[in-house]
Amino acid sequence: MNIQLKKTNPPVMSDYNDQIILSDKIYADRKDNLISSMENKGVDVAVIYADREHAANFEYFTGFVPRFEEALLVVHRDGKSYLVLGNENMKMAKFSRLSCEAIHAPILSLPSQPMYDQENLDEILTKSGITSEKVVGIIGWKLFTTQQNNSTLFDLPYFIIESIQSISKSVLNITDILISPLYGIRTMHSAEEIAYLEYGSTLAGVCMFNTLNNVNLKKTEIELANSLSYGGQPHTVTTITANGDRFSNAIVYPRDKKISLGHKISLTVGYKGGLSSRAGYVANTSEDLNESEKQYLEKVAIPYYTAITTWLENFKIGTKGDNFYNLINDIFPKEQYGWELNPGHFTATEEWLSSPFYPNSQCTIKSGQVYQIDIIPSVKGYGGVSCEDGVAIADHDLRNKIKETYPDLWQRFERRRNYIIEELGIHLPEEVLPMNDIVAYYRPFLLNQETTLVSE
Repeated sequence: MNIQLKKTNPPVMSDYNDQIILSDKIYADRKDNLISSMENKGVDVAVIYADREHAANFEYFTGFVPRFEEALLVVHRDGKSYLVLGNENMKMAKFSRLSCEAIHAPILSLPSQPMYDQENLDEILTKSGITSEKVVGIIGWKLFTTQQNNSTLFDLPYFIIESIQSISKSVLNITDILISPLYGIRTMHSAEEIAYLEYGSTLAGVCMFNTLNNVNLKKTEIELANSLSYGGQPHTVTTITANGDRFSNAIVYPRDKKISLGHKISLTVGYKGGLSSRAGYVANTSEDLNESEKQYLEKVAIPYYTAITTWLENFKIGTKGDNFYNLINDIFPKEQYGWELNPGHFTATEEWLSSPFYPNSQCTIKSGQVYQIDIIPSVKGYGGVSCEDGVAIADHDLRNKIKETYPDLWQRFERRRNYIIEELGIHLPEEVLPMNDIVAYYRPFLLNQETTLVSE
């Protein structure tokens, strides 16, 4: 594989407002899949936890996130469902996409708001049908993969777990039924769900491309960050525009700091459906870098882009997670390039769902899944490198379904594929669908808008 920095045409940016509202059937299917998984686990009641930061599993069934407060969704195997909500979310119950009975739990409300003492949480949860003889499955947000008994590890606030365990003596963690990389129901998507996720992924790509083109020596990090926001849509990760060293004075957000020639720079934005990230140098060529960093292209960027190209060219249905992990490690050894995490993962309405790519993984890449290309190297003496975006994978039948049902979306997929194949020289398998306009588009020197890395 020969990676070169060459003059290329830029990708075409999508200009549309094709926001998808998921159908009632999608939510009905999700509930049916949950109940089927509960039956397989021998669980009578599922309790799904949410707070502002960890609401994706809850939102998957209800369509909304609990602003400010904690919330619980309680689903029984017979289909009966309850929403246990604090003061400021009670009004949302009537809008839930899953039909539920609302139960007021003031203890889930914000500090100093009325928390009436007439009922404790045990009594409130009993109203939701939790009884001593029922097996209760807890769904938080973290998939524990320790060497311990992960079914007895819980990531909910203690006061909630304490109350549930005081009622039922059989309580276990069943987060895996939603996000396990082997069988989690949230890792699989229909054509409609892919269309829904593509909206946020495309927003991230458009915002990132605009920000890349806005990088200049007159801007500050804060000014650059303005182009990473769109239409009030919620971000799924902390927005990053970091010039030079990050986290000085423990600040993790964009600062009032001037963009400087020759400095490393990191940019990241995420929306529900996908994330886009780029890292490189504020430079036109390597001559703008410090003497010790002038080999950034050869030592870091080109090996990294070789890994990205390998990732995309070998991303095929049926590939085992262990084999894929080893493939990336062989072409881009972690001991040499300092990456420690999984070389890619599932993404959805949250940025990181789980990952099938780890040593000895028996998971396989399946049609209907959506992934984030995510390899994070750290090479001593050099700035970072990043070209992160999302892709969906779809077999012949799913591709036809998308083409028939969402012709505009299909045209975007085809345009993006053609750009990656023809302009960037990457041999993309037919089942790979780029979720935004800048997948594999990487400029290591951000001031030079004409040259990108390509495969020849």
